Amino acid sequence: MSVARPFKIPESVLVVIHTADLQVLLLERADRPGFWQSVTGSKDAPDEDALLTARREVEEETGIRVVATPPRPQSAEVPLHHLQDWGLRNVYEIYPVWRHRYAPGVTHNTEQVFGLLVPRDIPVTLAPREHLQHEWLPWREAADRCFSPSNAEAVLQLPRFLGQ
Repeated sequence: MSVARPFKIPESVLVVIHTADLQVLLLERADRPGFWQSVTGSKDAPDEDALLTARREVEEETGIRVVATPPRPQSAEVPLHHLQDWGLRNVYEIYPVWRHRYAPGVTHNTEQVFGLLVPRDIPVTLAPREHLQHEWLPWREAADRCFSPSNAEAVLQLPRFLGQ
């Protein structure tokens, strides 16, 4: 007997993981090979803070932990202040192929955009049920590779948020 999953909340985060030299981490979706994206994910509860959602999704999808305490050397940890809310909100129509995950009648999602600065050599451990592989790309190439227009636009904003 299968247990029905609860409907996804149509509020999510997009986290552009990047290095100081504008390399961007992209992940290939396991459920849609050839579809590349940044870390994304929905809130687990309507009142969940978006920062918490971003931290949880980054860890679930990449193994990178965003920590409030000093990161351990040679670990997959980065300091909390490296996760920045870019103040961008995207409202977009949910692709029909994924609408069954939401309550009946839900057609749009609101996405809050964050940037996460990481060292270039940080270990990445993918969630195999979610992603097939990862790749570091220069920011313009990464934007071109993103299947989602809102993800591509967020990546193109990277130099602005780094003051470059």
